[in-house]
Amino acid sequence: MNINTQAAHIGLEWDSRTGAVTVPVYQTATFRHPALGQSTGYDYSRSGNPTREALEKGIARLDNGYRGFAYSSGMAAITSLLLLFKSGDHIIVTEDLYGGTCRLFDKIFTQFGLGFSYVDTSDAAAVKAAILPETRALFVETLTNPLLKFADLPALAEICTQHELLLIADNTFLTPYLLRPLDHGADITIYSATKYLSGHNDTVSGLVVAKDPDLAERIYFHQNGAGAILGPQDSWLTIRGIKTLGVRLDRQQENAGKIARWLTTHPRIGKVHYPGLEDHPDHALMKRDSRGFGAMIAFEVDKPELVEQILLKTELISFAESLGGEESLITFPEVQTHADIPVELRQRLGINNRLLRLSVGIEDCDDLIADLEQALAFTPAGA
Repeated sequence: MNINTQAAHIGLEWDSRTGAVTVPVYQTATFRHPALGQSTGYDYSRSGNPTREALEKGIARLDNGYRGFAYSSGMAAITSLLLLFKSGDHIIVTEDLYGGTCRLFDKIFTQFGLGFSYVDTSDAAAVKAAILPETRALFVETLTNPLLKFADLPALAEICTQHELLLIADNTFLTPYLLRPLDHGADITIYSATKYLSGHNDTVSGLVVAKDPDLAERIYFHQNGAGAILGPQDSWLTIRGIKTLGVRLDRQQENAGKIARWLTTHPRIGKVHYPGLEDHPDHALMKRDSRGFGAMIAFEVDKPELVEQILLKTELISFAESLGGEESLITFPEVQTHADIPVELRQRLGINNRLLRLSVGIEDCDDLIADLEQALAFTPAGA
């Protein structure tokens, strides 16, 4: 079945008694037992809630996985997964990583004895060199934030299999509509479902999909035990968003490709990071493994003074954090999303004082280009 159909039908089968085509919001903390020693299958909403379960089963189908899990945020999802590891364990991590994930690893979980090494995961030799006797997992972003490097998941999965490592893939930027990491050898997929999956900037949620039953059982133990679950109302909102995922991403990708090509022609713009451009280093790899190039663009302006001007002068494109909603957003990674990454690493990676990140929405593309053009025209004196 096509993924668009699967997405549109999440929860459709849930209420057989009334035939409701939208899964109900089961806004309840607890469930009545039919008799002593008997259960309806639901006892307490932390352990299982029908609305959340509809979402969890839906994302598992979309990702071609065994079981899905819904959390109160993307960071809560990653936090819960880290409970799979113990003090002394070591995890290899993509160096071009969302700053909030870096903060979670380096400023919180190092206190509990976990070790992290940051490497260029596009370099298989670098990944192999970083493996230690205590290494237990490789954590990658399938399309990195903000520089949009694409992970060669089959090659990384081969390394992980050889060394008995878990391969954990944060697939937030691509979603299962464009890439199913489990089909390429990953063991676990993570989503900040706040972004493209929910798609409307009106809820915060995180999702995880596990590849096999044993791993799923371990993940469920920690989800239930630690309790960072997604509530029924936000589960319903996330389901509602996923139903239109393909329609939105098709439009967003089309817009992103046009805007990226336009940016490459503008005299005030230097580097443009978008894997849909033929000169992007991962263009061919992404054509091989992914159904599309996504709708995120990072670009550098020619002078730092132009950054604030663009952020304040765009009218349709909002200066705001987050991404993946139907409206376009622009951010300044160096001082916003990636401020927690060490300065020397930011500089080496190219997350500098001229780099902007654009999340392209579903608006008319000509209007978005016109908005960028007028913002670029309003340069400060001497810029």
